[in-house]
Amino acid sequence: MKLLHPSLADLTPRHVELFWRYQVVRTGVDFSAAMCFLVGSAFFFFASLSRPADWLFLVGSILFAVKPTIDLVRSAHLRRLPTTASPAAGDPR
Repeated sequence: MKLLHPSLADLTPRHVELFWRYQVVRTGVDFSAAMCFLVGSAFFFFASLSRPADWLFLVGSILFAVKPTIDLVRSAHLRRLPTTASPAAGDPR
């Protein structure tokens, strides 16, 4: 399996399970980032909330930067898994 390869055809059931677990985390990060930008944008309508709006934009930007990191970690994790359907005896994965 190649790092960051988009095909799921050659994955074992364990690979698919981990792929989707990482996808759930990535979606949560994506949703959180979007909410930071949405709330931050609304805060800019009120001068007294401009500082919290700035912080929400910063947090949202950081969360968007976390997304490719999740993809990289996921790919590395999937690459380390055995490619056979049944892992070796005693394998904790």
